[in-house]
Amino acid sequence: MAVAKGAEPIALGRRKTQEKVRTPLTDAWDQFKRNKLAVASAIFVLLMCVLALTADVWKGIGLIDDPLYQHQDPAGKVRMAETPPMTCTQDPRRMDPQWCFVFGADYAGRDNLSRLVYGSRVSLTVGFVGAMVAFIVGIIYGVVSGYYGGGIDNFMMRIVDILYALPELPIIILFQVLFKSLSDYKEKAGPLGQVMLDIDNSMGGLFFVFIVIGLTSWIGVARLARGQVLSYKQKEFVEAARSIGARDRHIIFGHLLPNILGPLIVVVAGAIPAFIFYEATLSYLGVGINPPTPSWGAMINAAQNTMLSKPWMMLWPVVALGSTVMAFNFIGNGLRDAFDPRLRGE
Repeated sequence: MAVAKGAEPIALGRRKTQEKVRTPLTDAWDQFKRNKLAVASAIFVLLMCVLALTADVWKGIGLIDDPLYQHQDPAGKVRMAETPPMTCTQDPRRMDPQWCFVFGADYAGRDNLSRLVYGSRVSLTVGFVGAMVAFIVGIIYGVVSGYYGGGIDNFMMRIVDILYALPELPIIILFQVLFKSLSDYKEKAGPLGQVMLDIDNSMGGLFFVFIVIGLTSWIGVARLARGQVLSYKQKEFVEAARSIGARDRHIIFGHLLPNILGPLIVVVAGAIPAFIFYEATLSYLGVGINPPTPSWGAMINAAQNTMLSKPWMMLWPVVALGSTVMAFNFIGNGLRDAFDPRLRGE
């Protein structure tokens, strides 16, 4: 067959497509990148995580101080928060016996900047662990309830309804007070209670905080997971899987979970600020992290009596807590828009 001069020959056979394969996850990522505020918030949270994880490195090279060290004035007295920002004091631990308080010092002469950095460990850990517990427990409970239905669903959801009717924050505070009171009666707590107290003391009080937040954090995720499963389990692709003899495990993990994960991720990401706020509230009330472990809530509590005379003590933990919670809220809003199919392409 003759080919016209200057014309390109037509390739026979199947042409390789150059189009990029689209998936719901890539569509969600493209939509999330369009939200500049959510992207900036994600970068801010990532930097916070890196700073919290590398706090010991910064302390080792002298960029931040030991958050528990009490600086003293030349007369040997504790500084008692008399240090305004950018004031320096003598430090006999260093070859150059001087330490400058960039963010000031607290009532015990401890560096506020160092306590802010180490306090971020507590807040971020509580936020991520609470989200992980809510995600895992809520999915398992909700999927089992929605998939099997009938009496199992009715019994499991009545438990959720009872727990959902209870006020969350007061219940968390009451349980935390109960766990804290065990330390006064350690000899009567039994072997299990003594082990729990030892673990909690070794973690600076975080273990009991994880428990009380984990008791209630999964309820909303379980209700959402159940509703999603109820709407998807009657779909044609699930019926087709049942018709060919697929097991329940394959249907749940292979067909249902991939379709319901999007809304669940959005809900869990939006709950992280609440977990951080709960920890700060518990520490502010004195039933959270064991002193002198740094915590933003404990720093706010310590600064409330000197808020007018020494405002920097209150300013920095409030800014750190508010900016972190706001960043997670922006990320949650970005994820909500990213997983909304009605916004694809906008």
